Amino acid sequence: MELVKTNCGAVRGVPKDGYTVFKGIPYAKPPVGALRWRPPERCAPWEGVYEANRFPDRGWQESETAENPPDWKVRLNREYYSDPSYTPPMSEDILYLNIWTPAEEPGEKLPVAFWIHGGGFGSGWSSEMEFDGAGYCRRGVILVTIEYRLGVFGNLVHDWLDAESPRGVSGNYGILDQIAALEWVHENIAAFGGDPENITVFGQSAGAMSCQLLVSTDLTGSLIRRAIFQSGGAHHNVLLDGETRSYALEKGREYVALTGAASLEALRAIPGDELYRLAEKYDRIKQAGILFLPNVDGYVFQEDTTAAMDRDRVKNISYMLGSNRNDLLVTPEMLASGEKSVLYRGAIEWSQLMEERHGNPSYVYYMTHEPAGDDWGAFHGAELWYMFDTMDRCWRPFNESDYRLRDAMMDYWTSFMKTGVPVSGVGGAWRPCTREDPFVKEL
Repeated sequence: MELVKTNCGAVRGVPKDGYTVFKGIPYAKPPVGALRWRPPERCAPWEGVYEANRFPDRGWQESETAENPPDWKVRLNREYYSDPSYTPPMSEDILYLNIWTPAEEPGEKLPVAFWIHGGGFGSGWSSEMEFDGAGYCRRGVILVTIEYRLGVFGNLVHDWLDAESPRGVSGNYGILDQIAALEWVHENIAAFGGDPENITVFGQSAGAMSCQLLVSTDLTGSLIRRAIFQSGGAHHNVLLDGETRSYALEKGREYVALTGAASLEALRAIPGDELYRLAEKYDRIKQAGILFLPNVDGYVFQEDTTAAMDRDRVKNISYMLGSNRNDLLVTPEMLASGEKSVLYRGAIEWSQLMEERHGNPSYVYYMTHEPAGDDWGAFHGAELWYMFDTMDRCWRPFNESDYRLRDAMMDYWTSFMKTGVPVSGVGGAWRPCTREDPFVKEL
């Protein structure tokens, strides 16, 4: 399947061994010029055939070659960004998605895996070295990865933007991008052999937080069948709670004042790379952790994620969620005492609340396997090489136990996407996490 007709026009993908990859299909208009800091608009139809043969640009973010990076950044760059052939240019024109689908059209529509990359809402991209859909295609699942607006481009809140908005609010543009991409997939994926009624959203770190946000907003309707949160989604998620609209507005005002722009028109006229450099400068002044986050605006989100779960306003669908032993929010003291992180505890709470309210407990995991090569342990993101079947791209000296875990995780992930139940012939049974049996699958 190399030539597919979408509702915007025909696209031609790149044939591979047993599958076809469609790189950089536009799902919305470029958010540049007058469309900067506005909700995404549907892509314009095109004539002829769109050659989907190049992965899209990534949003403006810190370069991997920045001077004097801290040790953790050096390690991170070695882990995921060591091969420059996987690093695209940066720009604002990024609202594109990629699709991996089996080469031959199946007899029945295939489940769809909708991946949202992490990066603290300020970095990352859809075609990183550790992401690939070949393994999913071999298991009868279509993979979609997306770009969305990051940092100041994705989450700026300001009075000028409020004033021009029909709803009187601003920010959350990156989440609105994700929703637009999800709508595009629902409308078009059948032409690629996919089942629009069986879409699993999944992501890691900020990608997992994004998935939690997507199941907590009414704007996604019934588009999502299942969800997987990897090291970023949970009940009482301190990584997401607390970004009130008033605080987002305070930061937005301070940032815009730093730019020197006297009007919204002047702000939109500033080149994207300069806006990013000014955001880096503001970050050094503010020291706010993740600087530009999604906010509770009364339109996209009525409340924060903890309140949404407490008030039973999240989608009653199938969930799989978990974290890693050496993950975010885990300290050496916690490891020594056996204390678990808020992500670990929050995943169990999430599952038990879903059981209590809907009789629908979730599947919870905890990755303890330590990839060889350094002392990072089961670090934040360690599972990515395994559940994307891309270990051959990694520098680590993987052994037989790593490959067994890869097979198990690929089985669990794709089985869940197909049926809502993670099953593996090599990984053992995985029971739901209930109050009577708070089972956590160790990986």
